[in-house]
Formats: sequence, structure tokens, C-alpha cells
Amino acid sequence: MTDLLPLIVAKYNYWLYVILMMIGLYAMIAKNNLIKKLVGMNIFQTAIILFYVSIGYKVDATLPIIQGAHGGQGAAIQAADYINPLPHVLMLTAIVVSVATFGVAMALAVRIYQRYQTLEEDELRMRLSE
Repeated sequence: MTDLLPLIVAKYNYWLYVILMMIGLYAMIAKNNLIKKLVGMNIFQTAIILFYVSIGYKVDATLPIIQGAHGGQGAAIQAADYINPLPHVLMLTAIVVSVATFGVAMALAVRIYQRYQTLEEDELRMRLSE
């Protein structure tokens, strides 16, 4: 047990992402209000984006476009000395998709409310089954 505690403390950010994911998943599954479900979806997406960005981080690494950042002119630079930009680029795309998804979902929620005067899932099911 004592060997496990330093590992858990060292990776506290991953535990935070898991907690955020579970909060978002809980909101999507357990809540009946459509807006609360959308907020849960947004929390879940944010946790995943933070997780992927943290995976792309490396201690004492530099960007691939900066030449000679590790030792000046003529220094041998290995691939391990660079940060992988792919997770960051993919997450920029994911942020755009997340905002677009949230915007469309909110617009649909507004239209649902205008038509049925409620955002509660149970009431919507009852009205749609009539």
C-alpha cells in the first residue's frame, strides 16, 4: 500500500480528469433536465480534452520547430527531446467540435422548450407518446 501512494499522488491530474469524467457521465445518465444533460456532456468533453493535453506534455522537451534549443549549434537532437504536437492539434479540433455540438444542442433545447414548454425528459416522453 505504501508503494501505491506516491504513484497516486504523482498522477493527481489524471485522478482529477477521471473525477470530472464521472461527474459528466453521472449528469448525462441520472439527470432528467435536458440542459443538465448538456452541461454534463460539456464537462465530460472538457475532461477528455484536458486528459489528452496532459498526455502530450513532456518534462524538459521543446517544440519541434525550435532548432538548437537543446545545446546550441550543432548539438545532436533526438526525437525524445521534442514534444509531440499531435495531441494538442487534435484537441484544438475537439474544442471546436465541442463548442459546435453544444451550440446546436442548446438551439435544439430552445426549440423543444418553445414547442412543448418543458425540458424534462419524462414530460417530453409522455407528450410525445400521446
